[in-house]
Amino acid sequence: MHVWHEDADLLAVEKPAGRLAVPGRGEAGRDCLTADVAARWPGALVVHRLDMATSGLMLFARSAAVQRALGDAFAARRVGKRYRAVVHGLVEEDTGEVEAPLAADWPNRPRQRIDRVHGRPSLTRWRVLARDAAAARTHLELEPLSGRTHQLRVHLASIGHPIVGDTLYGEAGAAGEPRLLLHASALAFAHPRDGRALAIESPAPF
Repeated sequence: MHVWHEDADLLAVEKPAGRLAVPGRGEAGRDCLTADVAARWPGALVVHRLDMATSGLMLFARSAAVQRALGDAFAARRVGKRYRAVVHGLVEEDTGEVEAPLAADWPNRPRQRIDRVHGRPSLTRWRVLARDAAAARTHLELEPLSGRTHQLRVHLASIGHPIVGDTLYGEAGAAGEPRLLLHASALAFAHPRDGRALAIESPAPF
């Protein structure tokens, strides 16, 4: 388990792709990143989650007060979040955004869908980092301004550029990728104890 930041109040650790962030159902569901963190730092509390298929930075609080403060910061959008992704196709524009409300696709759970009547407001900004014409792929930096389930995956698929390796919303198996090419690469926020600016980064492993 790689630790990107550790102090008396909080931890930032790397979640591997394909690993549960928090406990799931049954005996197998106990094997998760949260359990590993709790074993090493007794009393550590989860602050936010990542999809099982997504790798990258996860924050843990070392007290209930810090968990509340960080949770409030996420809810108030005072935490800057950046992701790296590789998507199918060559994205034409250099920057853009997707604003599309999301709701659970109940008959097809855990899928989410765009629902402009009942969905919750969701906004994703994106920026092209590189285009790979030979592979017909684009490397993107993503900034979710909201934190909906599968938000980045649904939004990118909706504009015709599903994330490489996405078995729910894209063409995952076609390119033989063993994982979803989506990584939580940066978090920026005010430290809950003294307000100092804290920026934590994790380079994408792809």
